[in-house]
Amino acid sequence: MRTERDKLGEIPLPDDALYGIQSARARDNFALSYKPVNSSLIRAIVKVKKAAAITYDKLGAGRDGVYRAITRACDLVLSKEAGAEGDMFIVDALQGGAGTSTNMNVNEVLANVALKIMGRQLGDYGTIHPLDDVNRGQSTNDVYPTALRIASIELLRELSDACAKLQEALQRRENEFDGIRKLGRTELMDAVPITLGAEFGAYAQAIARDRWRLYKVEERLRQVNIGGTAVGMSDNAARKYRFGIIEELRLITGIGLAVAEYPMDITQNNDVFVEVSGLLKALAVNLMKISNDLRLMSSGPHGGLGEIRLQELQAGSTIMPGKVNPVIPEMAMQAAMKVISGDAAITLAASHGEFELNAFLPLIADTILENLSILERAVTILREKCVETLAPNVERCAELLDSSYAFAASYAPILGYDAVARIIAENDGDAGRIRIELDRAARGNKSAFAQG
Repeated sequence: MRTERDKLGEIPLPDDALYGIQSARARDNFALSYKPVNSSLIRAIVKVKKAAAITYDKLGAGRDGVYRAITRACDLVLSKEAGAEGDMFIVDALQGGAGTSTNMNVNEVLANVALKIMGRQLGDYGTIHPLDDVNRGQSTNDVYPTALRIASIELLRELSDACAKLQEALQRRENEFDGIRKLGRTELMDAVPITLGAEFGAYAQAIARDRWRLYKVEERLRQVNIGGTAVGMSDNAARKYRFGIIEELRLITGIGLAVAEYPMDITQNNDVFVEVSGLLKALAVNLMKISNDLRLMSSGPHGGLGEIRLQELQAGSTIMPGKVNPVIPEMAMQAAMKVISGDAAITLAASHGEFELNAFLPLIADTILENLSILERAVTILREKCVETLAPNVERCAELLDSSYAFAASYAPILGYDAVARIIAENDGDAGRIRIELDRAARGNKSAFAQG
Protein backbone atom coordinates (compact mmCIF):
# COMPACT_ATOMS: atom_id res chain seq x y z
CA MET A 1 0.00 0.00 0.00
CA ARG A 2 1.05 3.58 -0.59
CA THR A 3 -0.26 6.57 1.36
CA GLU A 4 -1.30 9.88 -0.20
CA ARG A 5 -2.03 13.03 1.78
CA ASP A 6 -4.00 16.22 1.32
CA LYS A 7 -5.17 18.97 3.68
CA LEU A 8 -7.98 16.72 4.96
CA GLY A 9 -5.66 13.92 5.98
CA GLU A 10 -4.23 10.78 4.43
CA ILE A 11 -5.64 7.70 2.69
CA PRO A 12 -3.91 4.37 1.99
CA LEU A 13 -4.12 3.28 -1.66
CA PRO A 14 -3.10 0.06 -3.41
CA ASP A 15 0.48 0.24 -4.65
CA ASP A 16 -0.63 -0.20 -8.27
CA ALA A 17 -3.58 2.20 -8.15
CA LEU A 18 -3.36 4.73 -10.98
CA TYR A 19 -5.90 7.00 -9.31
CA GLY A 20 -5.01 9.13 -6.28
CA ILE A 21 -6.40 10.46 -3.03
CA GLN A 22 -8.91 12.88 -4.58
CA SER A 23 -10.43 10.10 -6.69
CA ALA A 24 -10.63 7.82 -3.64
CA ARG A 25 -12.42 10.49 -1.62
CA ALA A 26 -14.90 11.10 -4.45
CA ARG A 27 -15.54 7.37 -4.81
CA ASP A 28 -16.45 7.16 -1.13
CA ASN A 29 -18.43 10.40 -1.04
CA PHE A 30 -20.59 9.55 -4.08
CA ALA A 31 -21.14 5.85 -3.48
CA LEU A 32 -24.51 5.70 -5.18
CA SER A 33 -23.80 2.30 -6.77
CA TYR A 34 -25.24 3.83 -9.91
CA LYS A 35 -22.67 3.60 -12.71
CA PRO A 36 -19.27 5.01 -13.65
CA VAL A 37 -18.72 8.18 -15.65
CA ASN A 38 -19.57 7.66 -19.31
CA SER A 39 -16.57 6.33 -21.20
CA SER A 40 -17.11 8.80 -24.06
CA LEU A 41 -16.80 11.70 -21.62
CA ILE A 42 -13.64 10.28 -20.03
CA ARG A 43 -12.02 9.86 -23.42
CA ALA A 44 -12.98 13.40 -24.43
CA ILE A 45 -11.44 14.81 -21.23
CA VAL A 46 -8.25 12.87 -21.97
CA LYS A 47 -8.19 14.45 -25.44
CA VAL A 48 -8.43 17.90 -23.84
CA LYS A 49 -5.53 17.01 -21.52
CA LYS A 50 -3.48 15.79 -24.47
CA ALA A 51 -4.10 19.03 -26.36
CA ALA A 52 -2.99 21.00 -23.30
CA ALA A 53 0.16 18.91 -22.84
CA ILE A 54 1.19 19.26 -26.50
CA THR A 55 0.59 23.00 -26.30
CA TYR A 56 2.73 23.42 -23.18
CA ASP A 57 5.47 21.26 -24.67
CA LYS A 58 5.56 23.46 -27.77
CA LEU A 59 5.66 26.55 -25.57
CA GLY A 60 8.64 25.10 -23.70
CA ALA A 61 6.84 25.05 -20.38
CA GLY A 62 7.58 22.61 -17.57
CA ARG A 63 10.59 20.45 -16.83
CA ASP A 64 12.26 18.39 -19.56
CA GLY A 65 10.10 15.53 -20.68
CA VAL A 66 7.14 16.15 -18.37
CA TYR A 67 4.63 17.18 -21.03
CA ARG A 68 5.89 14.61 -23.51
CA ALA A 69 5.28 11.96 -20.82
CA ILE A 70 1.77 13.34 -20.17
CA THR A 71 1.05 13.29 -23.91
CA ARG A 72 2.20 9.68 -24.09
CA ALA A 73 0.07 8.85 -21.05
CA CYS A 74 -2.98 10.26 -22.84
CA ASP A 75 -2.26 8.07 -25.84
CA LEU A 76 -1.96 4.97 -23.66
CA VAL A 77 -5.28 5.68 -21.95
CA LEU A 78 -7.03 6.36 -25.26
CA SER A 79 -5.66 3.14 -26.76
CA LYS A 80 -6.62 1.24 -23.57
CA GLU A 81 -3.01 0.15 -23.07
CA ALA A 82 -2.72 1.91 -19.71
CA GLY A 83 -5.19 -0.43 -18.03
CA ALA A 84 -8.87 -1.22 -17.65
CA GLU A 85 -11.02 1.91 -17.45
CA GLY A 86 -12.96 0.48 -14.52
CA ASP A 87 -9.76 0.18 -12.49
CA MET A 88 -8.67 3.74 -13.25
CA PHE A 89 -11.80 5.86 -13.41
CA ILE A 90 -13.64 5.07 -10.21
CA VAL A 91 -15.94 8.04 -9.60
CA ASP A 92 -19.71 7.68 -9.84
CA ALA A 93 -21.43 9.38 -12.77
CA LEU A 94 -23.61 11.47 -10.43
CA GLN A 95 -21.47 13.64 -8.20
CA GLY A 96 -21.43 17.01 -6.53
CA GLY A 97 -18.99 19.68 -7.61
CA ALA A 98 -19.94 20.22 -11.28
CA GLY A 99 -17.64 17.42 -12.45
CA THR A 100 -14.55 18.38 -10.44
CA SER A 101 -14.14 14.81 -9.19
CA THR A 102 -14.17 13.43 -12.72
CA ASN A 103 -11.60 15.98 -13.86
CA MET A 104 -9.44 15.21 -10.81
CA ASN A 105 -9.72 11.46 -11.43
CA VAL A 106 -8.40 11.97 -14.98
CA ASN A 107 -5.64 14.29 -13.73
CA GLU A 108 -4.43 11.73 -11.20
CA VAL A 109 -4.54 8.81 -13.62
CA LEU A 110 -2.63 10.70 -16.32
CA ALA A 111 -0.04 11.90 -13.77
CA ASN A 112 0.57 8.35 -12.54
CA VAL A 113 0.67 6.81 -16.02
CA ALA A 114 3.17 9.51 -17.01
CA LEU A 115 5.22 8.72 -13.88
CA LYS A 116 5.35 5.06 -14.92
CA ILE A 117 6.57 6.13 -18.37
CA MET A 118 9.35 8.14 -16.72
CA GLY A 119 10.27 5.22 -14.48
CA ARG A 120 9.13 6.95 -11.31
CA GLN A 121 6.99 5.67 -8.44
CA LEU A 122 3.24 6.13 -8.52
CA GLY A 123 2.23 9.07 -6.40
CA ASP A 124 5.54 10.91 -6.95
CA TYR A 125 3.73 14.17 -7.53
CA GLY A 126 6.87 16.19 -6.97
CA THR A 127 7.91 15.00 -10.44
CA ILE A 128 4.54 15.21 -12.19
CA HIS A 129 1.68 16.83 -10.31
CA PRO A 130 -2.00 16.19 -11.19
CA LEU A 131 -2.87 19.86 -10.81
CA ASP A 132 0.31 21.84 -11.40
CA ASP A 133 1.21 19.87 -14.54
CA VAL A 134 -1.71 17.84 -15.96
CA ASN A 135 -4.31 20.49 -15.10
CA ARG A 136 -2.10 23.51 -15.73
CA GLY A 137 -4.01 26.56 -17.01
CA GLN A 138 -7.28 24.67 -16.77
CA SER A 139 -10.37 24.43 -14.62
CA THR A 140 -13.03 21.77 -14.42
CA ASN A 141 -15.35 24.56 -15.53
CA ASP A 142 -13.78 24.81 -18.99
CA VAL A 143 -12.41 21.25 -19.37
CA TYR A 144 -15.65 19.42 -18.51
CA PRO A 145 -18.05 21.44 -20.74
CA THR A 146 -15.57 21.32 -23.62
CA ALA A 147 -15.16 17.57 -23.28
CA LEU A 148 -18.93 17.08 -23.05
CA ARG A 149 -19.40 18.97 -26.30
CA ILE A 150 -16.74 16.84 -28.00
CA ALA A 151 -18.26 13.59 -26.73
CA SER A 152 -21.74 14.74 -27.75
CA ILE A 153 -20.62 15.61 -31.28
CA GLU A 154 -18.89 12.26 -31.71
CA LEU A 155 -22.00 10.36 -30.59
CA LEU A 156 -24.29 12.66 -32.58
CA ARG A 157 -22.40 11.76 -35.75
CA GLU A 158 -22.82 8.07 -35.03
CA LEU A 159 -26.54 8.56 -34.39
CA SER A 160 -26.95 10.64 -37.55
CA ASP A 161 -25.28 7.90 -39.60
CA ALA A 162 -27.61 5.32 -38.03
CA CYS A 163 -30.62 7.48 -38.92
CA ALA A 164 -29.37 7.80 -42.50
CA LYS A 165 -29.21 4.02 -42.82
CA LEU A 166 -32.68 3.61 -41.31
CA GLN A 167 -34.04 6.23 -43.71
CA GLU A 168 -32.51 4.39 -46.67
CA ALA A 169 -33.93 1.06 -45.46
CA LEU A 170 -37.41 2.57 -45.13
CA GLN A 171 -37.13 4.08 -48.61
CA ARG A 172 -36.18 0.70 -50.06
CA ARG A 173 -39.26 -0.81 -48.46
CA GLU A 174 -41.31 2.09 -49.84
CA ASN A 175 -40.25 1.18 -53.37
CA GLU A 176 -40.64 -2.56 -52.84
CA PHE A 177 -44.15 -2.22 -51.39
CA ASP A 178 -45.38 0.47 -53.76
CA GLY A 179 -47.87 -1.82 -55.52
CA ILE A 180 -49.37 -3.36 -52.37
CA ARG A 181 -52.76 -1.77 -51.71
CA LYS A 182 -54.05 -1.86 -48.17
CA LEU A 183 -56.51 -0.24 -45.84
CA GLY A 184 -55.54 3.11 -44.37
CA ARG A 185 -56.56 3.87 -40.80
CA THR A 186 -57.23 7.01 -38.82
CA GLU A 187 -57.82 6.82 -35.07
CA LEU A 188 -57.47 3.01 -35.47
CA MET A 189 -60.61 2.97 -37.63
CA ASP A 190 -60.95 2.12 -41.34
CA ALA A 191 -60.13 5.11 -43.52
CA VAL A 192 -59.31 5.23 -47.25
CA PRO A 193 -57.18 2.90 -49.37
CA ILE A 194 -53.41 3.50 -49.38
CA THR A 195 -50.35 1.47 -50.32
CA LEU A 196 -47.99 -0.22 -47.92
CA GLY A 197 -45.19 1.57 -49.74
CA ALA A 198 -46.68 4.97 -49.01
CA GLU A 199 -46.83 4.09 -45.33
CA PHE A 200 -43.13 3.28 -45.24
CA GLY A 201 -42.39 6.37 -47.30
CA ALA A 202 -43.98 8.52 -44.60
CA TYR A 203 -41.80 6.84 -41.98
CA ALA A 204 -38.72 7.60 -44.09
CA GLN A 205 -39.67 11.28 -44.26
CA ALA A 206 -39.97 11.52 -40.47
CA ILE A 207 -36.52 9.97 -39.95
CA ALA A 208 -35.08 12.25 -42.65
CA ARG A 209 -36.18 15.28 -40.64
CA ASP A 210 -34.58 13.84 -37.50
CA ARG A 211 -31.34 13.23 -39.38
CA TRP A 212 -31.27 16.83 -40.65
CA ARG A 213 -32.02 18.32 -37.23
CA LEU A 214 -29.22 16.32 -35.59
CA TYR A 215 -26.80 17.36 -38.32
CA LYS A 216 -27.56 21.07 -37.87
CA VAL A 217 -27.35 21.19 -34.07
CA GLU A 218 -23.68 20.20 -34.17
CA GLU A 219 -22.89 23.80 -35.17
CA ARG A 220 -23.77 25.10 -31.71
CA LEU A 221 -21.93 22.33 -29.91
CA ARG A 222 -18.69 23.26 -31.68
CA GLN A 223 -18.37 26.44 -29.61
CA VAL A 224 -16.30 25.65 -26.53
CA ASN A 225 -15.03 27.59 -23.52
CA ILE A 226 -11.61 25.95 -23.16
CA GLY A 227 -9.15 28.56 -21.94
CA GLY A 228 -11.89 30.36 -20.04
CA THR A 229 -10.94 28.51 -16.81
CA ALA A 230 -13.12 29.08 -13.74
CA VAL A 231 -15.80 31.53 -14.92
CA GLY A 232 -14.86 32.32 -18.51
CA MET A 233 -12.45 35.15 -17.70
CA SER A 234 -9.30 33.11 -18.51
CA ASP A 235 -7.80 33.38 -15.03
CA ASN A 236 -4.43 31.56 -14.88
CA ALA A 237 -4.48 30.71 -18.61
CA ALA A 238 -1.84 32.41 -20.75
CA ARG A 239 -2.89 33.87 -24.10
CA LYS A 240 -0.51 31.67 -26.14
CA TYR A 241 -1.82 28.60 -24.37
CA ARG A 242 -5.47 29.54 -25.10
CA PHE A 243 -4.78 29.87 -28.81
CA GLY A 244 -2.58 26.80 -28.91
CA ILE A 245 -4.87 24.34 -27.16
CA ILE A 246 -7.84 24.95 -29.46
CA GLU A 247 -5.65 24.30 -32.52
CA GLU A 248 -4.34 21.07 -31.03
CA LEU A 249 -7.84 20.02 -29.98
CA ARG A 250 -9.08 20.47 -33.54
CA LEU A 251 -6.31 18.21 -34.82
CA ILE A 252 -6.87 15.55 -32.14
CA THR A 253 -10.65 15.37 -32.49
CA GLY A 254 -11.10 16.14 -36.18
CA ILE A 255 -13.91 18.50 -35.18
CA GLY A 256 -14.07 22.16 -36.27
CA LEU A 257 -14.14 23.51 -32.73
CA ALA A 258 -14.20 27.25 -32.13
CA VAL A 259 -13.50 29.27 -29.01
CA ALA A 260 -16.74 30.88 -27.88
CA GLU A 261 -16.95 34.63 -28.37
CA TYR A 262 -18.22 34.85 -24.79
CA PRO A 263 -16.74 31.96 -22.76
CA MET A 264 -18.67 32.95 -19.63
CA ASP A 265 -21.88 32.11 -21.50
CA ILE A 266 -20.71 28.55 -22.17
CA THR A 267 -19.59 28.18 -18.54
CA GLN A 268 -22.91 29.42 -17.13
CA ASN A 269 -25.52 28.21 -19.57
CA ASN A 270 -26.40 24.72 -20.80
CA ASP A 271 -29.38 25.45 -23.01
CA VAL A 272 -27.57 23.90 -25.98
CA PHE A 273 -27.84 20.51 -24.27
CA VAL A 274 -31.55 21.14 -23.68
CA GLU A 275 -31.84 21.84 -27.41
CA VAL A 276 -29.95 18.65 -28.33
CA SER A 277 -32.05 16.67 -25.87
CA GLY A 278 -35.22 18.09 -27.42
CA LEU A 279 -34.11 16.86 -30.84
CA LEU A 280 -33.33 13.45 -29.38
CA LYS A 281 -36.83 13.46 -27.90
CA ALA A 282 -38.27 14.25 -31.34
CA LEU A 283 -36.40 11.27 -32.80
CA ALA A 284 -37.61 9.11 -29.90
CA VAL A 285 -41.20 10.14 -30.62
CA ASN A 286 -40.87 9.17 -34.28
CA LEU A 287 -39.12 5.94 -33.37
CA MET A 288 -41.92 5.05 -30.97
CA LYS A 289 -44.62 5.86 -33.52
CA ILE A 290 -43.00 3.78 -36.27
CA SER A 291 -42.25 0.88 -33.93
CA ASN A 292 -45.80 0.80 -32.60
CA ASP A 293 -47.23 0.84 -36.14
CA LEU A 294 -45.03 -2.12 -37.08
CA ARG A 295 -46.13 -3.88 -33.91
CA LEU A 296 -49.80 -3.34 -34.72
CA MET A 297 -49.48 -4.25 -38.41
CA SER A 298 -47.79 -7.52 -37.43
CA SER A 299 -50.37 -8.41 -34.78
CA GLY A 300 -51.89 -11.87 -34.94
CA PRO A 301 -51.04 -14.13 -36.56
CA HIS A 302 -54.77 -14.95 -36.75
CA GLY A 303 -56.54 -12.60 -34.33
CA GLY A 304 -54.87 -9.37 -35.40
CA LEU A 305 -54.12 -7.28 -38.51
CA GLY A 306 -51.35 -9.50 -39.85
CA GLU A 307 -50.50 -7.13 -42.73
CA ILE A 308 -46.77 -7.70 -42.29
CA ARG A 309 -44.70 -10.53 -40.85
CA LEU A 310 -41.76 -9.73 -38.59
CA GLN A 311 -38.76 -12.02 -38.45
CA GLU A 312 -39.18 -14.60 -35.69
CA LEU A 313 -36.29 -14.09 -33.27
CA GLN A 314 -37.16 -15.86 -30.03
CA ALA A 315 -39.87 -17.72 -28.16
CA GLY A 316 -42.54 -15.36 -26.91
CA SER A 317 -44.08 -17.23 -24.01
CA THR A 318 -43.17 -19.65 -21.24
CA ILE A 319 -46.69 -21.08 -21.23
CA MET A 320 -48.04 -20.75 -24.81
CA PRO A 321 -46.05 -22.89 -27.26
CA GLY A 322 -45.45 -21.31 -30.66
CA LYS A 323 -46.15 -17.73 -29.55
CA VAL A 324 -43.74 -15.16 -31.00
CA ASN A 325 -43.77 -11.50 -29.92
CA PRO A 326 -42.74 -8.28 -31.73
CA VAL A 327 -39.74 -7.90 -29.43
CA ILE A 328 -37.65 -5.53 -31.55
CA PRO A 329 -40.33 -2.83 -31.90
CA GLU A 330 -41.02 -3.23 -28.18
CA MET A 331 -37.33 -2.74 -27.39
CA ALA A 332 -37.19 0.36 -29.58
CA MET A 333 -40.27 1.79 -27.87
CA GLN A 334 -38.73 1.30 -24.43
CA ALA A 335 -35.54 3.00 -25.56
CA ALA A 336 -37.65 5.91 -26.79
CA MET A 337 -39.51 6.10 -23.47
CA LYS A 338 -36.21 6.25 -21.59
CA VAL A 339 -34.92 9.05 -23.81
CA ILE A 340 -38.12 11.05 -23.38
CA SER A 341 -37.95 10.71 -19.59
CA GLY A 342 -34.25 11.66 -19.65
CA ASP A 343 -35.15 14.89 -21.42
CA ALA A 344 -37.01 16.00 -18.29
CA ALA A 345 -33.89 15.39 -16.16
CA ILE A 346 -31.74 17.44 -18.56
CA THR A 347 -34.27 20.25 -18.55
CA LEU A 348 -34.36 20.42 -14.75
CA ALA A 349 -30.59 20.21 -14.38
CA ALA A 350 -29.92 22.90 -16.98
CA SER A 351 -32.40 25.26 -15.32
CA HIS A 352 -30.33 25.19 -12.11
CA GLY A 353 -27.23 26.91 -13.45
CA GLU A 354 -27.05 29.50 -10.71
CA PHE A 355 -24.82 32.48 -11.50
CA GLU A 356 -21.43 31.52 -13.06
CA LEU A 357 -21.63 27.71 -13.04
CA ASN A 358 -24.06 24.80 -13.24
CA ALA A 359 -23.36 22.35 -10.42
CA PHE A 360 -25.60 19.73 -12.03
CA LEU A 361 -23.66 19.28 -15.25
CA PRO A 362 -22.77 15.66 -14.35
CA LEU A 363 -26.46 14.72 -14.58
CA ILE A 364 -26.75 16.49 -17.94
CA ALA A 365 -23.63 14.73 -19.19
CA ASP A 366 -24.62 11.27 -18.04
CA THR A 367 -28.15 11.55 -19.40
CA ILE A 368 -27.45 13.08 -22.79
CA LEU A 369 -24.54 10.76 -23.60
CA GLU A 370 -26.56 7.74 -22.54
CA ASN A 371 -29.53 8.90 -24.62
CA LEU A 372 -27.32 9.37 -27.67
CA SER A 373 -25.90 5.86 -27.31
CA ILE A 374 -29.25 4.20 -26.60
CA LEU A 375 -30.89 5.85 -29.61
CA GLU A 376 -28.03 4.88 -31.92
CA ARG A 377 -28.33 1.24 -30.88
CA ALA A 378 -32.14 1.26 -30.99
CA VAL A 379 -32.19 2.78 -34.49
CA THR A 380 -29.57 0.31 -35.72
CA ILE A 381 -31.22 -2.77 -34.22
CA LEU A 382 -34.68 -1.74 -35.46
CA ARG A 383 -33.27 -1.42 -38.97
CA GLU A 384 -31.24 -4.62 -38.97
CA LYS A 385 -33.66 -6.94 -37.18
CA CYS A 386 -37.02 -5.51 -38.15
CA VAL A 387 -37.26 -3.11 -41.09
CA GLU A 388 -34.82 -4.98 -43.34
CA THR A 389 -36.21 -8.42 -42.48
CA LEU A 390 -39.99 -7.94 -42.34
CA ALA A 391 -42.18 -9.25 -45.15
CA PRO A 392 -45.56 -8.04 -46.44
CA ASN A 393 -48.63 -10.24 -46.24
CA VAL A 394 -50.12 -9.24 -49.60
CA GLU A 395 -53.14 -11.51 -49.31
CA ARG A 396 -54.08 -10.20 -45.88
CA CYS A 397 -53.71 -6.58 -47.01
CA ALA A 398 -56.09 -7.28 -49.92
CA GLU A 399 -58.52 -9.19 -47.71
CA LEU A 400 -58.87 -6.38 -45.18
CA LEU A 401 -59.17 -3.75 -47.89
CA ASP A 402 -61.83 -5.69 -49.81
CA SER A 403 -63.89 -6.38 -46.71
CA SER A 404 -64.05 -2.69 -45.77
CA TYR A 405 -66.07 0.13 -47.28
CA ALA A 406 -63.08 2.48 -47.38
CA PHE A 407 -63.85 3.02 -51.08
CA ALA A 408 -67.11 4.76 -50.17
CA ALA A 409 -65.40 8.11 -49.56
CA SER A 410 -64.75 8.45 -53.31
CA TYR A 411 -68.53 8.56 -53.95
CA ALA A 412 -69.13 11.56 -51.68
CA PRO A 413 -68.35 14.19 -54.35
CA ILE A 414 -70.94 12.53 -56.64
CA LEU A 415 -73.72 11.63 -54.22
CA GLY A 416 -73.04 13.85 -51.24
CA TYR A 417 -71.79 12.91 -47.78
CA ASP A 418 -75.22 12.22 -46.24
CA ALA A 419 -76.39 10.02 -49.10
CA VAL A 420 -73.26 7.84 -48.94
CA ALA A 421 -73.58 7.55 -45.15
CA ARG A 422 -77.22 6.50 -45.51
CA ILE A 423 -76.37 3.75 -48.04
CA ILE A 424 -73.64 2.41 -45.71
CA ALA A 425 -76.09 2.30 -42.79
CA GLU A 426 -78.87 0.68 -44.82
CA ASN A 427 -76.57 -2.16 -45.91
CA ASP A 428 -75.18 -2.94 -42.44
CA GLY A 429 -71.57 -2.32 -43.43
CA ASP A 430 -71.59 -5.13 -46.03
CA ALA A 431 -68.84 -3.97 -48.38
CA GLY A 432 -70.14 -5.89 -51.41
CA ARG A 433 -73.73 -4.65 -51.11
CA ILE A 434 -72.54 -1.10 -50.35
CA ARG A 435 -70.45 -1.02 -53.52
CA ILE A 436 -73.40 -2.24 -55.63
CA GLU A 437 -75.78 0.35 -54.16
CA LEU A 438 -73.26 3.18 -54.48
CA ASP A 439 -72.57 2.30 -58.10
CA ARG A 440 -76.33 2.19 -58.83
CA ALA A 441 -76.88 5.54 -57.13
CA ALA A 442 -73.92 7.10 -58.91
CA ARG A 443 -75.17 5.93 -62.34
CA GLY A 444 -78.61 7.31 -61.55
CA ASN A 445 -77.14 10.61 -60.41
CA LYS A 446 -75.09 10.96 -63.58
CA SER A 447 -78.11 10.06 -65.72
CA ALA A 448 -80.25 12.63 -63.94
CA PHE A 449 -77.52 15.21 -64.36
CA ALA A 450 -77.26 14.46 -68.10
CA GLN A 451 -81.03 14.74 -68.59
CA GLY A 452 -81.08 18.00 -66.67
